[in-house]
Parts: sequence; C-alpha cells; structure tokens
Amino acid sequence: MKDKNLDTNIAIKVEGLYKSFGHKDDDTYLEILHDAEFVVNKGELVTLIAPSGAGKTTLLMMIGCVEEPTSGNIWIGDEKVYENKWLTSQTRKIRREKIGFIFQAYYLIPFLNIIDNLTLVPQYNGVPDKVSKQKAMDLLTYLGIEDKYHHMHSELSGGQNQRVAIARALANDHHIILADEPTAALDVERAVSVVKMLKKVAKERDVAIIMVTHDNRMLKYCDKILEMENKKVKVTLNDHTEEIL
Repeated sequence: MKDKNLDTNIAIKVEGLYKSFGHKDDDTYLEILHDAEFVVNKGELVTLIAPSGAGKTTLLMMIGCVEEPTSGNIWIGDEKVYENKWLTSQTRKIRREKIGFIFQAYYLIPFLNIIDNLTLVPQYNGVPDKVSKQKAMDLLTYLGIEDKYHHMHSELSGGQNQRVAIARALANDHHIILADEPTAALDVERAVSVVKMLKKVAKERDVAIIMVTHDNRMLKYCDKILEMENKKVKVTLNDHTEEIL
C-alpha cells in the first residue's frame, strides 16, 4: 500500500512495533520488543546494538519481512507493508525486489564461481544474462575485487568474500541492505574495511543499511545508532561519524 504522505527520503519506518512469543497468561510468554519507533533514511549506515539474546536479529528479520511482528506498522520505502498484519501476501517478492541481506556467514553457493553467484538471482528475476553479468562486473569493480570474478569463494579471503556478499546484496538494485553481524568472523583490520565499504555504498549509492554488530569499535563509522535496551529501541544520531570517503 503506497503512502503518498511519506517523506521520499525515508527508506524504512517503524512505528509502535511490538514482538512477543507465547500468550500473556502462559509461563513461557516472552516480550522482545515494546513500542519501537525509528526511521532510517536513504544514504544512512545505521548500526543496531544490544546484549546477546535481546532480539537484534528478530528485529532485523521483522524489518526484512521474514519474521512477523505481534503488532505495529512497518514501511519499506513508500510502501506500508505491515499494519498489525502483513498488508500483502507477497512478502517474498518484497524481499527479492527491495531488500538485500548480508550475514556473518557468506552463504555463497560453493559450486558456483563469484560472477555466477552474483547473477543467479537477477537472472531468476528475468534479467538477461549479458546485462546481469555486466552489472556483476561493475559491482565487483566498484568494490575493488573485479579480478576475482572467475574464482570460487573458497579461494578468497574472509574480507573478499564479504565484499562479494555486499555485491550480491546490490545486484538486484536493492536500496535497503540488512546486515546481521557481517564482520563477526573477521579480524579487526578486515572488519573495518568491510564497514567502511558499507558506508561508501550507503553514501554513494543512496542505500539505507542497518548493520547488527557487537563491536563498538565500528560505531564511529555509522550515522545513527539503534540500541535495544529494556525491550525499547533508543535512537542516537552520531554527529561525529568518521568520514571515510
């Protein structure tokens, strides 16, 4: 459902979002999120932090139209996708067309080389082979690993594989990327390199990126911090974000 009144700069909007498991009268009842509200704009790199088990991944998956909230509202771009229920039965289509995902594990297909990993979904969506391969090469060049296009992911370093994962998230022209602990398996140097690359992508390609991390050293590269605390989401603007471009 299109919302013509929504600011065109908004990529993600969450309003009055709740998530709980079980029933209130049940001993197993667990509330994860209580009345969360925040906005992520195009071109922002936003980090989501919280103690282990607080529900960071659950919140990310709700935004990504994977996990269903208990109640509230979610907008993806100018489309309201959730209002106490999914407003469309095509949540998979929303994910495929609008949202790119990056995870701690790269989830690259091991028997395909890098360029075939990048072109698989676009070709599935009807993009011609020549067009999808040129787009993949453009992305690999942009990310500085164009010479790896014919390699298998097992031949690449952790940092290089994560750059491939970023390229895959962009291959379908997604303007939202949700990254769940993308640097957890990397050493500090490679982790910083990946976060800097995410910021570069956000700024230069007008992509909204939410990154879950446990590493507070990465916060200085982010424009906004979402902190889950006592089932609430506290929003902090980072006025001293480190410039990396």
